[in-house]
Parts: sequence; structure tokens; C-alpha cells
Amino acid sequence: MDEVRIDKWMWAVRLFKTRSLAAEACKKGRVSMGGNNVKPSRTVRVGDVIEVRKPPVTFSFCVLDLTESRMGAPLVPRFMENVTPPEQYEILEMNRISGFVDRARGLGRPTKKERRDLEQFTHPDAPDFPFFDLDEDDDGE
Repeated sequence: MDEVRIDKWMWAVRLFKTRSLAAEACKKGRVSMGGNNVKPSRTVRVGDVIEVRKPPVTFSFCVLDLTESRMGAPLVPRFMENVTPPEQYEILEMNRISGFVDRARGLGRPTKKERRDLEQFTHPDAPDFPFFDLDEDDDGE
């Protein structure tokens, strides 16, 4: 076996759960080789470096061997090597730490804790809760 379709290979080495998802990622421009986006039918060879963009990180994998059949997770290191630069993992860690600040549009409202943390971050001198004096009358007596 000299060549394998990229969508089949990515599914076989467990980068994507289904082959359809692998093909869809290719069609959406999230998979590239040598800086060029690839189609699902593109063939891969041993030694190729595949870049898979899963926002906010771009993972890079070197093809060590070819396969068309899906395998168990312990066998994956024989078929690919993760060559993702450390800077990409730093981006991932920064996003994990600052999760609520960079909430993507459409992901819903913040939780109560996230809202309080955000308010404390934007207004550090504000009290944690509004203060109302219930002993005072409206006319100041």
C-alpha cells in the first residue's frame, strides 16, 4: 500500500470519530498539507505532515505508516507522530485558563459564577452585592 485517502487515514488513526467528520473537516478547509488545504480524496504517503485545525489550535501529525482500517488507541503511535509545536499547546492552555472571558458568540449565557468573576474583573472596587439599607425610610427619616 503506497497511498491512502486522507479522510480514511485520519479516521483510521482516530483523529476523527467518523470518516464523514474527517471528510467534512477537509471540505471546510480545516485540514492542510504543506500550507495548502486538501480535499478528502487527497492521498497521503509515509513522511507527509498533516495539519488539522481544531480552533483555537492547529495540530500537526507526521505519517509513519499507512492504514485504511480503524485501530485501537494503543496502536496509533505506530502510524503517526504528533509534531505539534509547543506554542500551539500554550494557546490551548491560555484558552483553558481564561475560558469565560473569550466566550464565543452563541455559546449561551455565562453561569452565575462566571458573571460574578467577570464583574469582579471589570469592576474590582465594586461590592460583591448591591447594598440596600432597609432601615432608612424614603423621606430620609
